[in-house]
Amino acid sequence: MTEHSSTPQDAGQPLEERVENRSQRSDSPAFQQFMAAQWARPETPEAERVPVADFAAQRRKRISERFPGERLVLPAGPPKVRSNDTDYRFRPHSAFAHLTGLGVDHEPDAVLVLEPVEEGQGDDGGHHEATLYFHPMAGRETREFYADTKNGEFWVGPRPTLEELGTAYGLRTRDLGALEDAITKNAGPTALGGLRVRLVRGVDLDVEALVDTSRINTGVDLEASDALDGGLAEALAEVRLVKDAHEVEQLRHAVEATIAGFTDIVHVLPAAAGHRHRGERMVEGAFFARARTDGNDLGYDTIAACGNNATVLHWIRNTGRVIPGELILVDAGVEADSLYTADITRTLPVNGRYTEVQRRIYEAVLDAADAAFDAAVPGNRFRDVHAAAMEVLARRLESWGLLPVPAEVSLSAEGQHHRRWMPHGTSHHLGLDVHDCAQAKRELYVDGVIEPGMVFTIEPGLYFKAEDLAVPEEYRGIGVRIEDDVLITEEGNVNLSSGLPRTPDEVEAWMTGLWHAREGVAPS
Repeated sequence: MTEHSSTPQDAGQPLEERVENRSQRSDSPAFQQFMAAQWARPETPEAERVPVADFAAQRRKRISERFPGERLVLPAGPPKVRSNDTDYRFRPHSAFAHLTGLGVDHEPDAVLVLEPVEEGQGDDGGHHEATLYFHPMAGRETREFYADTKNGEFWVGPRPTLEELGTAYGLRTRDLGALEDAITKNAGPTALGGLRVRLVRGVDLDVEALVDTSRINTGVDLEASDALDGGLAEALAEVRLVKDAHEVEQLRHAVEATIAGFTDIVHVLPAAAGHRHRGERMVEGAFFARARTDGNDLGYDTIAACGNNATVLHWIRNTGRVIPGELILVDAGVEADSLYTADITRTLPVNGRYTEVQRRIYEAVLDAADAAFDAAVPGNRFRDVHAAAMEVLARRLESWGLLPVPAEVSLSAEGQHHRRWMPHGTSHHLGLDVHDCAQAKRELYVDGVIEPGMVFTIEPGLYFKAEDLAVPEEYRGIGVRIEDDVLITEEGNVNLSSGLPRTPDEVEAWMTGLWHAREGVAPS
């Protein structure tokens, strides 16, 4: 057998360039000259300020007020590799999206820097001036236009210019090449007249390396800096606890698209029930199609869980069958182009009719949800919403003879027996992340006071696993969750997802009506 050896040229090719070998692009001078010529002038409509720009400016001001005199660095993050030289669709870090207003695929590798200035001299009278650093579009006369698979317009489509993005979003913009100096200049120990820098960590390793190297070179304590960076992450989460009008509008849009997706799911159920192996995947696929047509993407991986799979809280394999006579729990949300997501769950009878036992469990969960809605009002604490739901479920489980102790004992901190069948929280904040504001302090989140403008879920459930010998056989293999998205108002709350049926009678009528409208038949 003949051995193959690399030529000196192959051996000298940098490893990072070898992934491009398959492309076989030409670099001849004739090709480069020809590629740079005979292109129509691109259409460049005059950039207009987008509605979110004013809201993003106010969000930046709120953060500015918390960190006067400090440089704040917020990366969007780089594309993430899915396999070899293919990336996942880019999604910027949520803190970056919140403070810039940029959604969808703007702008990989970009970084927002809030530079401290004298009090009252910053943007909108704040303490900082905000500058967006990103890689702008290259001209068609450049090699990048056709050779750069990450940034070239030939590969990824048009990109905005510095001026266009600056006008649209009301931000100063600079080429990414100026970022290093912007991050490192004058940085150092404050005791020596240096400037304190805070960074959103875990987003962009290259930016982290710039900041950490600068800290090391100027004698800044890295361990103390980690605490400072944690304080920035905390603050960025806390300013998102109360949504502004633009955020609420985007959440409404995401919810509307999600409701349409659930309608698609009902339409596909007969076909899914006829699939021999992976009917759950058909349900998942129907919702994904809606997410991509009416929004940007899924807000999170869809849970399409039939039968006992519904008792697996994070079932996203969706490899099971869809069986008539069983329930299918679908937890899904459409992410809007602005990156705000809905989060809704419905538990549907595959054949359009709940059995007596299924209805009994469903109504218990519904009653718990209604009690949680009653508690979700300004002035109450966030934890009160969960407590109201648990009160209902514990007493219902007691009435069914399932609790080994009285409901009062189970509801005590020392008891909690009912949590065997409802182990998760009843609510979480919702927004740019499906579990939004996760870095906020406990006293502002779980122990926080509910305020107008907050948006969170209400999602109690009961889950009786097939192998659970603590419940009668008729309960086993049934999982039910009902989840809605709630907006807190001055008067109380609004169920943003109320357009999707909730009661068992409404669900049955809705499903039957959809099938009849399509001249379809229920799964049997």
